[in-house]
Amino acid sequence: MTDEVLSTEALMLLGDEAVALGALHAGITAAYAYPGTPATEILEALQRNGGARANWCANEKTAYEAALGMSMAGKRALVSMKHVGLNVAADPFINSAVVAPVGGLVLAVADDPGMHSSQNEQDSRFYADFARVPCLEPANAQEAYDMTREAFEVSERFRVPVVLRLVTRLAHQRSGVEAQHRKDENALNTRRDRADWVLLPSFARRRWQKRLQQQKDIRGWAEMSPHNELTLNENFRDMGVITTGIAQSYFLDVTRELGLTPSHLHIGAYPIPATLIRDLADHVPEILVIEEGYPYVERMLRGILPPLTTIRGRQSGDLPEAGELNQELVWSAFGLQPPRGTAATISIPERPPRLCDGCPHIDAYNALNDALRSYEAPVVTSDIGCYTLGALPPYNVGDSCVCMGASIGMGKGAADAGAGPVVAVIGDSTFLHSGVTPLMDAAAANTDMTVLILDNDVVAMTGTQPTVLPPNRIPEIVRGIGVDPEHCHVFESHPRRVGELTQLLRREIAHRGLSVVIVHRECIEALKKDKKARRES
Repeated sequence: MTDEVLSTEALMLLGDEAVALGALHAGITAAYAYPGTPATEILEALQRNGGARANWCANEKTAYEAALGMSMAGKRALVSMKHVGLNVAADPFINSAVVAPVGGLVLAVADDPGMHSSQNEQDSRFYADFARVPCLEPANAQEAYDMTREAFEVSERFRVPVVLRLVTRLAHQRSGVEAQHRKDENALNTRRDRADWVLLPSFARRRWQKRLQQQKDIRGWAEMSPHNELTLNENFRDMGVITTGIAQSYFLDVTRELGLTPSHLHIGAYPIPATLIRDLADHVPEILVIEEGYPYVERMLRGILPPLTTIRGRQSGDLPEAGELNQELVWSAFGLQPPRGTAATISIPERPPRLCDGCPHIDAYNALNDALRSYEAPVVTSDIGCYTLGALPPYNVGDSCVCMGASIGMGKGAADAGAGPVVAVIGDSTFLHSGVTPLMDAAAANTDMTVLILDNDVVAMTGTQPTVLPPNRIPEIVRGIGVDPEHCHVFESHPRRVGELTQLLRREIAHRGLSVVIVHRECIEALKKDKKARRES
């Protein structure tokens, strides 16, 4: 996406870039995000393009709240994150479905079927359903652009946040996009009804009743949406197919090769169109549901259709319950063998991910292993970031990694249980994201544990984005929380200083109480990028 893309022209864009351009052309004033694959490129594209405020935030919750405030002020705002980030933002997201957004508010959330870079493969359509808000699911980059623009219109029409659900294969797929002219930004809203925004129980009950009464209109919008398209084939009544999002591509590839055209309902707008589903079921005795993610639509069908209708999909076992779909799996769901035959088996040596050569985390892990060598049963709780790879050989550091910030909270719990010594390992960005609050708990209790903050100046795992605060502010935060300054250390890491770091860690691990060691050195990949940028400037 380039700076001059402000009018109608054909482009080759990633799905993420198409979302960014669609939001920009919809007239957004701002976009907020926390980096997380596969959604990172959305905000990066907006930052490259300009034309709207595009800010990285401390975490997904603060990003969503900023977007909500922008909406309250009447302006359009995009907030983007990966699927597990929506867990962090769930509190403001769910409650924002009760208030009355003024400017369009769109949540672009990228799910990760197959867990390419995530702890799970949860399906964000359930969040949209839980909040009772509309959801759009594009099948390609063009739809990602078009649906993003439309989502802002829908949000303002119903005064409700709208979810735009992507998946990895679409977010990182590059295809052609026809762009439109950019719309003007909304005017500032200076008049607000507190009853629409202050969720005191008396106000909230009234707002919730309004939202429930509105569901009929939202369902009507979905039923009439051009993104929900039913095609009935009078000459093929054995079975029908429902596809959602990018799964449509797999289905169309297979049917082109098969030469078959079964009756087909494609769903791209939610709530699911019950009338269209019943029309399909009236035409065929059996329905195959092809959807990327959880068996969301498949489960919903069982509450819409009569028991005699056969429903097949992920839940029935006709498609795998986990992982990404592909053409071969769809062939199998039709009960057929792929025409290309079995692919040749190639023996490829495993190449697990590893820390980069020269990574500062290597020095920290070597020192930590040396410091813990004399202990019989140490506990090391780790966290989300490049340093998670320390759990693999040759370092083998880290007994747990669950979610952002959990290292410190889990470390506290393990120490409270009597395990020890306990060391919690966390990165600088993850600490700022959600490690500060559990450190407050540990400081309040003076928990017998050591927190090792690996500070490499950037959000390295997702592409060296800047952290929300500069590194020199982290020690101030740690001491401000109440950690004893005598047991809060900043260590400038270097391969020649591993021995010194080992001695420091030994002393702090032996300390009966809370200690924090901040190990600092710039990410090697960020350093390379900086040098390249300086050469090119």
